[in-house]
Amino acid sequence: MADGPESLPEEPAERLRALVTRIVEELELDATVEIDETEDELKATVNGEELGLLIGKHGATIDALQHLAVRIAMPAGRRDKQVVIDAAGYRDRREEALQRSADRAIAEALRFGRPVEMEPMRALERKVVHLYVRDRPDIETHSEGDEPDRRLVITPLRPARDS
Repeated sequence: MADGPESLPEEPAERLRALVTRIVEELELDATVEIDETEDELKATVNGEELGLLIGKHGATIDALQHLAVRIAMPAGRRDKQVVIDAAGYRDRREEALQRSADRAIAEALRFGRPVEMEPMRALERKVVHLYVRDRPDIETHSEGDEPDRRLVITPLRPARDS
């Protein structure tokens, strides 16, 4: 990659653009990088064809890249924005899939009146589900197990529904 952190621009948005662009180039992907910055988020979106290599299995590669990007793009004293890296809408599609999976697990937990374990997920994905269901008065969630097999458990707070 570059000669070191000193070769990156000073501003976080431009640092993120330079970092993600360099990775896209090194992977020889035919893609563009767009940066969107809001008050609380700095987002790099990669658009192009065949971005599976960048996304990785279940998003593992893009999550790792995002983890590193936070440390590279945002100086230690300036972590006031969430850094997000997306590729061709992967984050939205994955969030929708996680929400559908949570809805199925909730329905099962309420129907049978017992806790339901979801598939193993990385911390970012468990957080998506916890946030999605946090305002529901009929269930609670917690995580169990050790990485990489850590799972989110949905527990009903009332007896099973009559079938």
